[in-house]
Amino acid sequence: MTRPGTTACRLLLVLALITITCFATADLSHTAAEAVNDKLAHVLSFFVLALLADLSFPKRGFDWVVWAPLILYGLAIEVVQDQLPYRTFSLLDLAADAAGIFAYGLFIPFLGPR
Repeated sequence: MTRPGTTACRLLLVLALITITCFATADLSHTAAEAVNDKLAHVLSFFVLALLADLSFPKRGFDWVVWAPLILYGLAIEVVQDQLPYRTFSLLDLAADAAGIFAYGLFIPFLGPR
């Protein structure tokens, strides 16, 4: 990837992190039916974060130095949510985050050569 492409991915990664943090700390009420969509949103969000993180550091490869901070970010969100009166800590959310990262790892071979 070219230097401008890498820079664009890094900017998109920062924008995605800010957006996800805002949604994760907002006062949103969910019905039981929306809970399933919530888990799907976690998987898709962390798939996109993994993609952007991978493309932001193209020479590194998608190793633990790239994906571990995403897991820690997901954990940090859950810890912050536990402190908010209108949100709760959820291991299922953290598992959905990890599933999104894992799904991206499975998707890497389909991206073609780097």
